[in-house]
Amino acid sequence: MKKMGLLGGMSWESSLEYYRIINKEVKSKLGGSHSANCLMYSFDFQEIEDLQHKGEWERLKKLMVDEAMKLKKAGAEFIVICTNTMHLMAPDIEENTGLKVIHIADATGDEIIKRDVNKVLLLGTKFTMEGTFYRERLEKKGIEVLIPGESDRQVIHDIIYNELILGKFNPESRRKYVDIINKAADIGVTGVVLGCTEIPLLIKDKDVDIEVFDTTEIHAKAAVEYATED
Repeated sequence: MKKMGLLGGMSWESSLEYYRIINKEVKSKLGGSHSANCLMYSFDFQEIEDLQHKGEWERLKKLMVDEAMKLKKAGAEFIVICTNTMHLMAPDIEENTGLKVIHIADATGDEIIKRDVNKVLLLGTKFTMEGTFYRERLEKKGIEVLIPGESDRQVIHDIIYNELILGKFNPESRRKYVDIINKAADIGVTGVVLGCTEIPLLIKDKDVDIEVFDTTEIHAKAAVEYATED
């Protein structure tokens, strides 16, 4: 089993889910008392959040690359970024460390194709929804990607940062998300990408009538697949 290096703490609420899913999947695949061979660096997310909202992406890139290098020196053989938004730095991490990054958008795109869905709604932070680093990877796989309107994007973003990363899961916020998803379903969208690793803590398959792509679970399973392949 390859040793995975996890960049977590963005937020720890979803990093906890990564650790749980990864270990559960390793046990399922290998049996017995097997568990994941992994290292994790967990950021103080307040620092990350502040820099994101100040637009200081170069400083964020340096932080991500520096910690990925430390994971490599500690023995990590590949990198898993335990968040969607910070995959903006995935190419820089690969270039500077020489290690493969299991990209969350690639893993999600493969799952979308597997389920025969070709038009999805992308939810996440404004940085993820409005940027190209995520959407283009899905589009290269032939998947049509829509994002919510401006006011809905703000609602989604604010709930992530004001509630979900703090472990707050309010029924009214769930209703708002469901309403946004249903509006997209009404115009022909057949799947929704929960493109923030905290959103699956709020929205489940049962909440909507279209395919739900839980990027945390998809990504964690892809990491285990890579770690355990020959």
